[in-house]
Amino acid sequence: MTISAAAIESVARPFGPDIWTVEGDPVRLLTIPFTTRMTIVRLPGGGLWMHSPVAPARARALAIGALGELRHVVAPNRFHNLFVGPWLEEHPDATSWAGPGLAERCPQLRVDHVLTDEAPAAWREVIDQVVFRGSRFIEEVMFVHRPSRTLIVTDLIQNHDPARESWFWRWIKRWNGILAPGGGVPRDWRATVRDREAARRSLARVLEWDFDRVILSHGLCIEQGGHDYVARAFDWLSPVA
Repeated sequence: MTISAAAIESVARPFGPDIWTVEGDPVRLLTIPFTTRMTIVRLPGGGLWMHSPVAPARARALAIGALGELRHVVAPNRFHNLFVGPWLEEHPDATSWAGPGLAERCPQLRVDHVLTDEAPAAWREVIDQVVFRGSRFIEEVMFVHRPSRTLIVTDLIQNHDPARESWFWRWIKRWNGILAPGGGVPRDWRATVRDREAARRSLARVLEWDFDRVILSHGLCIEQGGHDYVARAFDWLSPVA
């Protein structure tokens, strides 16, 4: 089935050269509402790299199929796995990649490779990565798409849109430090960081990257000034080692 360019862009929003964002359905975790977003990158060989997949609804599947062949499905931490399985069922030849701890938490999920601090050959030409360490609760793999100068973050920075929240959740998310325009690192995640030196080393690696924009899985993305935004979000870790 063919799909028009306008229909593709209504689902897969261009965020730069060979990178798109796709809005997912709202979800709730421990009753807390979250908007969701996944990222698609077209690799130099033409295959697609999918980060933090949302549900493969028909319109999304058609739009992504028009962009290229899905080659890699990435679950960047041990909680962003909900729709990995459905995408792999539709694309059994795709390779699955998981952040630390996901394979142990979900042994029924097909995990072909565990992500590390080094980008694999499959995408290192355009994407770099680092495991953000230090938390006893969750370690997340952050990525940078070098051609578009875009950092890709899942849960460690959030920037929830107040226009989409009730007064109650606006209050809760403001307290937790994740309500736009002042979003950042969730206060509850900060409390789990016991190895601050490891976190500082991870942050130093991230801040070495050349990026200006930030795609967030939860909330409003940062269209410009992203490097300074991330540095401010983690200023509670200062000084950076």
